[in-house]
Order: sequence, then structure tokens, then C-alpha cells
Amino acid sequence: MRQAVAEEAAPQAPAFEVILASNSPRRRELLDAAGVKFTVRTPVTPVDESLEPDLAADPEEAAKKLAERKAGAVIQEVLSENYTGMLIVIGADTMVVLDGKIFGKPRSASDGKHMLRQLSGRTHEVITAVSVWMVAAPNAEDVSLGFRTFADISRVTFRDLTDEEITEYLRKGESFDKAGAYAIQGEGAALVDHYDGSLDTIIGLPATRLIKEFPDLVNAEAAEC
Repeated sequence: MRQAVAEEAAPQAPAFEVILASNSPRRRELLDAAGVKFTVRTPVTPVDESLEPDLAADPEEAAKKLAERKAGAVIQEVLSENYTGMLIVIGADTMVVLDGKIFGKPRSASDGKHMLRQLSGRTHEVITAVSVWMVAAPNAEDVSLGFRTFADISRVTFRDLTDEEITEYLRKGESFDKAGAYAIQGEGAALVDHYDGSLDTIIGLPATRLIKEFPDLVNAEAAEC
């Protein structure tokens, strides 16, 4: 009589806890839609987003550096609390770039109008950089830390906009916390003729690429902060 041989279950990889180092509701929605369980945490002390001249002249590297600063600041705070376990922290930064010039968030309605006039009828780049930090801390004194950062680029072409269209869009109020003074996932979609690349990148987090490069994220757990 043949006896069944019990097979040993393959060992499971340790589960990572995940922190998104961003308060952006758009990034939260994209990460959630990708099937990642996570907790949101931003540093108590705001991250310095000023750029040295050499970084300002290189928008892709600038976005990467800011994404690293945001994730790194959360990492520092977590480790200061004597964290133990396996942790992934995700930082991100999005920039709108036209002719090598970085467009940040508008400081006023007039600033937003100036940005949209420059973007009107033109093709600009949207760069989203993502910095993923991994922490392994079996105890508070034994910590291994590594990170990898990438940038994804999409291109957006605006319609030719009239001053009336720009003014009406600014009245909607969604411009003031958006790089380039528009939100493609909102009313700002009406300003766009077409785009090339990933829509997620334009919105603020290239989730498909993120999961492809870091598949452990979909098996991770939400961190308890």
C-alpha cells in the first residue's frame, strides 16, 4: 500500500509593514487601488523642499531627492522610537516641468493664472519620483536599511486656453495644492488635449510600476503607527 508523503510547506517570506509618507489623498487612493495595505504618516517637522541650483536645473534628480527626503524623514522618526520588525516606507514627489523649468504649487490665483497661460497649447512633462525604503530591525540595536528611488515621466499637452477658461478653472478651487496649478483627475481634465504615458504618474504615484518593481508590497501589512 502506497503511503502519502506529507510535503513540507514552503517557508513564507516575512511580511513587511508599509507606511506611505504622504498626506496626498490622490496617492492614498492609487496605492489602495493597487491592493497595498498601508498606513499614512508624515514627519512632525516639515521636510525642506528647497532645491540647490544644480538640483533645480535637473528636475528628474530634484524629484528623486525630494522623494528621498520625505521617506527618509519618516524613517528617522520611526527608528527613534526603537522600532522592531520589517518596514517599507514610500515617499513620492511630483513635478510639472516646461522647458526645463519646474512649476510648483501656485502661491496665489495670479500665480496659478501665470502657470496655466504658460502651459496653454504646449506639451509639458510630469515627473513623479518614488523612493522606497526597506528596514529590517530584529531589535532596536540591529537595524538594516536600504532604499531605491526611481522616476517615471509622462507628457501632457494642453489645449489652447482662453483667459476666460483659465479664470473659470481657477474659480473651481482645485488648483492651489497642485503642481502646475491643475488636477488632471478633476476639472482640470477639460484643459488637456491628450497625454502620453501613465495617468497614475500624472496624478501623483505610478502605482503599476511601483508594484512591478516591488511586488512584496501587495503582500505587506499596514503599519501600526
